[in-house]
Amino acid sequence: MKEYIINAPQLQSLRKRISALLVWAVCWIMWIYLLVPLVTLSSWVLGDKNMINEMRWFGGYKSLLELMEIYVVTLLVMAALWLCWVLYRTLRSRVMHPSAHKVVNDAELCAFYQVKTGELQQCRDAAMITVYFDDHGHIVHLDPHINR
Repeated sequence: MKEYIINAPQLQSLRKRISALLVWAVCWIMWIYLLVPLVTLSSWVLGDKNMINEMRWFGGYKSLLELMEIYVVTLLVMAALWLCWVLYRTLRSRVMHPSAHKVVNDAELCAFYQVKTGELQQCRDAAMITVYFDDHGHIVHLDPHINR
């Protein structure tokens, strides 16, 4: 069985691939940024001699409280940014794009996907179909399975 198109990154645009890589890198940096203080804190609490000396060097529990304050503020800023993003996406999804109102007839649909009209009608009548793609993501064959 061939790979699904979703799993074929070569079909994505360069912009989408770079964006996905950037989001991946930012998420890993944030994850590491949030975990490093927790690792340091747990080492200190468990009695690691190096961490105890390091905590004394940096000011003991008072500097830890200052660090925790920065940590909480960072989490609150990230949560606020995330909520703003969710609100923006919610408001944006309510706006209908002008192209969404365009009605496409069968001839235009068949021309766009390079499918015959008879195959399109067979697929509409079938309860389940299999779509075969080539390496470039174009439809090669439609196989309707179960009729209604």
